[in-house]
Amino acid sequence: MFTRWRRPAFALAAGALALQLSGCGYNDFQRLDEQSKAAWSEVLNQYQRRSDLIPNVVATVKGEANFEQETLTKVVEARAKATSIQATPELINNPEAFSKFQQAQGELSGALSRLLVVTENYPNLKANQGFQDLRVQLEGTENRITVARNRYIQTVQEYNVLARSFPTNLTAKVFGYEAKPPMPVPNEAQITTPPKVDFGTK
Repeated sequence: MFTRWRRPAFALAAGALALQLSGCGYNDFQRLDEQSKAAWSEVLNQYQRRSDLIPNVVATVKGEANFEQETLTKVVEARAKATSIQATPELINNPEAFSKFQQAQGELSGALSRLLVVTENYPNLKANQGFQDLRVQLEGTENRITVARNRYIQTVQEYNVLARSFPTNLTAKVFGYEAKPPMPVPNEAQITTPPKVDFGTK
């Protein structure tokens, strides 16, 4: 008799628990946590694509022109520094490691930008089809990184709003859903400085 009623009672209890968890935002935390991890994985994927492409760019530039060794050296050093930090999905739960990783990637972006600007002054290199192909791929990678970063920022923003709003913040405390660190802007100091406009008039 007891066994006969135990299964339906258990099912009702499980259903009631599921409704309560859903109502307190538990399922939303699960969904956004997985979305943020997937978005971060795409960011890492694009960073890896860029890192794999850089040796080809540097080799092509070195083969076509012996110039600006300092610029090339900085690109190689920045890539080595960026790849020395182990990039894992768990990185987004470690604010200090996350910040160091983003700083290293920002330095690599800056070194690549300087390299592309410098190569504009070398006609032979600009005419090299191999370099042009690599450059297109590199610029496409930078665009993909920007898109992936934006998607991650939006997902983390939605997650953090849920983690800090009432009453879902209570669910976050109970189940240990802490707010995720926001994506830092690598060149924040540079872009917040007003540009100097000089038309050559004195």
